[in-house]
Amino acid sequence: MSVQADKVPGKAWVVVFAGTAVNLCLGILYAWSVWSKALIDVEKAGQAMTGINEGWTYLTNAQAATPFSLAVMIFALFMIPGGRIHDRFGPKVGAMIGGLCLALGCILSGWMKSYTGLIIGFGVLGGIGMGIGYAAPTPAALKWFGPQKRGLIAGLVVGGYGGAAIYISPLGKWLIDNYGISGSFIGLGLFFAVVIVIAAQFLAWPPAGYVPPAGKTASAKKTAATTGKDWSAGDMMKTWQFYALVVLFIGSTQSGLLIIANAAGILNSAASGIPFFAANAWILASYGGLVNAAGRVGTGLYSDKIGRSNAYTLNCAISALCLAAMPAVIKSSNILLLFIVVGVAYWQYGGGLSLLPSYTADFYGAKNLGVNYGLVFLGWGLGFFMARLAGTIKDITGSLDLAFYISAGILVAAVVLCRMTQKPSS
Repeated sequence: MSVQADKVPGKAWVVVFAGTAVNLCLGILYAWSVWSKALIDVEKAGQAMTGINEGWTYLTNAQAATPFSLAVMIFALFMIPGGRIHDRFGPKVGAMIGGLCLALGCILSGWMKSYTGLIIGFGVLGGIGMGIGYAAPTPAALKWFGPQKRGLIAGLVVGGYGGAAIYISPLGKWLIDNYGISGSFIGLGLFFAVVIVIAAQFLAWPPAGYVPPAGKTASAKKTAATTGKDWSAGDMMKTWQFYALVVLFIGSTQSGLLIIANAAGILNSAASGIPFFAANAWILASYGGLVNAAGRVGTGLYSDKIGRSNAYTLNCAISALCLAAMPAVIKSSNILLLFIVVGVAYWQYGGGLSLLPSYTADFYGAKNLGVNYGLVFLGWGLGFFMARLAGTIKDITGSLDLAFYISAGILVAAVVLCRMTQKPSS
């Protein structure tokens, strides 16, 4: 018999912060611009590097974007089997498998010292590890909490993934400078393996019959909007709202990945006359990681109060304005303004990653959230096209201006769809 808890047990919070720790390692993806900056030299593309990076060759913008884009796509695809692993075997198993795949991928990338190694190691194995590992912490944590806290809890757990760039960006830059590109990948791979295996031991589901406490101030209207039957994946995919959520994910993702994949280069362009920023372009990536993480927690918190749709609209509308203004901001070389508009883009992107799992739980229930969210997460992977398109646009035109305008237009279209999307009837 199900018994409702009077308050959330302490173990629930242990699961939340263990999940955050796992995601703090899986989030190396958000620091990719640090490695792309070290790898890219269009004029020397194909030529061998010397010194500490001997064995590596220089890449074009499009080439450097490919391992990142491939990792994003595979990440999204493997969220589905990752969700099934979580739903069947529990979060600990999924997190460990994912973490070890990512660690192996990083080590292989460093060891092979080649574009092929980056594709296989970071792109394929890294993407597999991220997908399987990321599928475990959020659904596990959400099972401990009622719908009135879904946004906040999802934000805290996925905040680790966004926040990873805060420390990985400067650490990666330091490792590259002192131990080369290979040393940075191998060292981080070993570190990730240890941390994730330990943190995974604390991930767990609630005991059988556990019912999370209800919010004392939850309105009848809000309760109706966030509770209902638990949908199977097959039934979920028969509703148009499932496809709407996938498209909403594409909208919020594509703009964020555009910035993330090019963060160091954007600062380098805007600060070409400021030696400190030009030499330390990783700062924008690290700052972006901080805002990305804050956006996940902050958006999750206020989406619990104003609703998912209102939070999505607010985030994307403001971000669209900032992206449209990005070319002018870069040309102005106003670093303060650049950090503001980039910060808004990072906040919106991070917010989407706390909104969509909450949307999925609100619409389709928490029981099958692992695989259901894995399917919705395909939208995040499909958003990868913008990073690859932006690399091609820059190679052809010499700037990212057109990519910023296209991205802003997609965000506006996503807001319109968001206002039309309501919870499916049971």
